[in-house]
Amino acid sequence: MDKTISAAEANRAFSRLLKDVRKGESYTVTSHGEPVARIVPAGEETRESEKVRRDAAWQALLARLRSQPAMNSGQWSRDEAHDDDL
Repeated sequence: MDKTISAAEANRAFSRLLKDVRKGESYTVTSHGEPVARIVPAGEETRESEKVRRDAAWQALLARLRSQPAMNSGQWSRDEAHDDDL
């Protein structure tokens, strides 16, 4: 869970923030009460962005498969399915 810190406080205590982040802490930085940034350990950001990218690719694949009609390739005999002369 991220800790919340104002931009002004983050500015005043940036060295302490970096020490905490090295220890695995994460911060959400706010400006006028609205989240504007996150400070997270470098490896965590990479894992999160990779998961988001992988999930988006999976959803795109499923959408594409749903949009394509199923094709009937007909009945194949066992010999046709295992034709070694190709």
